[in-house]
Amino acid sequence: MTPSDPKADLHFYLQSARDALLWKLDGLSEYDVRRPLTPTGTNLLGLVKHVASVELGYLGDTFGRPSGEPLPWVEEGAEPNADMWVTADESREFIVELYRRAWAHADATIDALPLDTVGKVPWWPVGRDEVTLNHAVVRVIADTHRHAGHADIVRELVDGAVGMNKDNDSMPSDDPAWWEDHRGRLERAAREADRGDRGA
Repeated sequence: MTPSDPKADLHFYLQSARDALLWKLDGLSEYDVRRPLTPTGTNLLGLVKHVASVELGYLGDTFGRPSGEPLPWVEEGAEPNADMWVTADESREFIVELYRRAWAHADATIDALPLDTVGKVPWWPVGRDEVTLNHAVVRVIADTHRHAGHADIVRELVDGAVGMNKDNDSMPSDDPAWWEDHRGRLERAAREADRGDRGA
């Protein structure tokens, strides 16, 4: 068995989530990367804006390594949920490049500090605000993978495109007829189960 390198493992899973999330923007119009597709407004570019802000906070400010990036959408007095959508005057290029700069800043923090380094999360209550770098990285990985999952579903709703990443779609078939049959089977099973529950 190859010995584990904890930082390399953390970097790998963090980067895989970052790449998956950005890949979901490929080939879409400005409208489609921004349009809300759930009742709470979930949209692809807003997810990228959010995770960029999360990385800069947890893997920058928390460890006394501010990035200097202005993030007015998370400052005191910002409107609620402002980090989850992109205004018409914030370009896709601006948000994507912000995210890439956030990666670089976060990666530099991970590389520079031991995983047991303790930081203070500025927006957590005093006295319960301390975290190790290891904890902060795991939290960011979890958050980014969660939002990459949201992006999977949102992208499928936009144009039917699916897959885990550009080199591995992880799907059992690319035949639309297979998927139509599969979805039909699931619908029938759900209806049968519902009828069974009512009769119990």
